[in-house]
Amino acid sequence: MATQKGYRYDPAATYKVTERDIQYLEVDGTTRQVRIYQPEGQGPFPMLLSVHGGAWTDKDHTDNAVTSRPLAASGFVIAAIGLRTAPAFPYPAMVQDTNYGVRWLKAHATDFNGDADVVGGIGYSSGGHTLPLAVMRPNDPRYSAHPLDGDASLQWMTVCWPVIDSHARYIVAQQRGAERLVENSLGYFLNEDAMHEGNPQELLDRGEKVELLPTLVIHGTADENVPISHAERFVASYRAAGADVQYEVFEGEPHGFANEPGPQTDKMVEVVKAFIAKQLA
Repeated sequence: MATQKGYRYDPAATYKVTERDIQYLEVDGTTRQVRIYQPEGQGPFPMLLSVHGGAWTDKDHTDNAVTSRPLAASGFVIAAIGLRTAPAFPYPAMVQDTNYGVRWLKAHATDFNGDADVVGGIGYSSGGHTLPLAVMRPNDPRYSAHPLDGDASLQWMTVCWPVIDSHARYIVAQQRGAERLVENSLGYFLNEDAMHEGNPQELLDRGEKVELLPTLVIHGTADENVPISHAERFVASYRAAGADVQYEVFEGEPHGFANEPGPQTDKMVEVVKAFIAKQLA
């Protein structure tokens, strides 16, 4: 999948990156911002939509800078969107914002020297639930509720320590007495029926017709927030459905292990760059 306008991605390249925050979303008076990481170069560059975590209740467009900056420096326009979060905005608000974010980014690609024909996504933790749900159901009328022309499809995605089975994680949190995670799950989904319905793993279990795209799944073996077995099951199910899946296990690493600078983060960034380079070759 080469870019349509002649740019060739080189994961070893290094560009100077500028950052700016702008408003991308307004819904009934509620606004959210996006942080744009823009390489300085000829371009147009492939683009990457970044979806933050925070157990559906926290964080914003400023999150994940430690991975966004080096990824952008290799030659990506990265758009890290802020999402409407629970409990004020329950499911499917975050999925709606992500669906809209894809369409918005494509519509504004030329503003950032980006290539609207080459767009991928990366999601972290609960963002690793939101992003797959949005791209597996890009035409769901509930998710595309914010008006804007364009399509919400992506060419590839990366999910990092994803809450990929929202109901199974809720049960695990109950069993472990993790009250905050239980409250956050209920604050977003409101009930267990919604946890089942808006669930990437269960979409596959039910045989629902979904969009399949090349996917990189990253998980740590010491993750006590989301058991690694959840990631393993999704990888197996998504692959069985026909998707091209790359699964990278980080030994001894906990949930969110690349949220801070360090060798584990550097390694993760290199894995992501190599995966995307393969998609763009």
